[in-house]
Amino acid sequence: MQKYTIVIHGGAGTILKEDMTPELEAAYTEGLQQALDAGYAVLEEGGSAVNAVKAAVVVMEDNILFNAGRGSVFTKKGVNEMDAALMDGATLDAGAVAGVRNVRNPILLANEVLLHSNHVLLCGKGANDFAIKQGVKLEPDEYFFSQFRYDQWKAIRDTDDYQLDHTHEDMEELMKDKKFGTVGAVACDKDGNIAAATSTGGMTNKKYGRIGDSPIIGSGTYANNNTCAISCTGHGEKFMKAVTAYDISALMEYKRFSLEEASKEVVMNKLVKMEGEGGIIGVDAQGNVAMVFNSIGMYRGFKSSDGSNQIGIYG
Repeated sequence: MQKYTIVIHGGAGTILKEDMTPELEAAYTEGLQQALDAGYAVLEEGGSAVNAVKAAVVVMEDNILFNAGRGSVFTKKGVNEMDAALMDGATLDAGAVAGVRNVRNPILLANEVLLHSNHVLLCGKGANDFAIKQGVKLEPDEYFFSQFRYDQWKAIRDTDDYQLDHTHEDMEELMKDKKFGTVGAVACDKDGNIAAATSTGGMTNKKYGRIGDSPIIGSGTYANNNTCAISCTGHGEKFMKAVTAYDISALMEYKRFSLEEASKEVVMNKLVKMEGEGGIIGVDAQGNVAMVFNSIGMYRGFKSSDGSNQIGIYG
């Protein structure tokens, strides 16, 4: 029987056990497990890989711990601007949004783009107008407020610095304590179809409508039944330059690398040479899993029909 699998991530970076309270570690573990369970339930009932990754990402967007949806960081202007992408490996259909505001679940808006827009990527006000037209749920600014994220922003809002996610207030610690707060999911369903989804609030104090790799098809998100489904988390600019998600697929297609071989080549070799920090999750059409990162840690997990259920945080 075809093995079906869901894999998720909740961001990567300098994630150290000594910096984590037992309560916070338990909360992250619970949040990851809830997302895994939501995606796996779809697969178990014979649902599509697309619906499974969507379900998993919605759970993480609704969890204030993760930098996506409700937990998104603040921009230079003190607002939340979110990006998301979804891709169906069976058809290569994709939908993505960038710089959207007040959308409760950007991944659901990306799905509407995939299904109903005749486009792949919508941004800013146009994407928000499309959300209203499609009846996608919006929330007031207060819904996206978290004291933790606000304090992060307040500490650097009068500077030209930006933060990649949770950091100590001491700015000397900035580069030591990098965390890339993106969420993502990839899945293989009972029919052997695969899909990928990624969602993020981006960087704290980001300016000029900055957009990262998450909504860029081939950079932060990619899925093709012939190769793999990939969702990335890391320093977006480097992941865009490396066309990371597609590069893993290309190594599988043209060099006949396995998912694990291709993932390690790109993340542990190519990205390292570019000083690109972060990681990827991947799945192929046989339900094989990759969770590869060159950072100290990555919030991650997978659940499979062979009985596997694993969650990890540290390296």
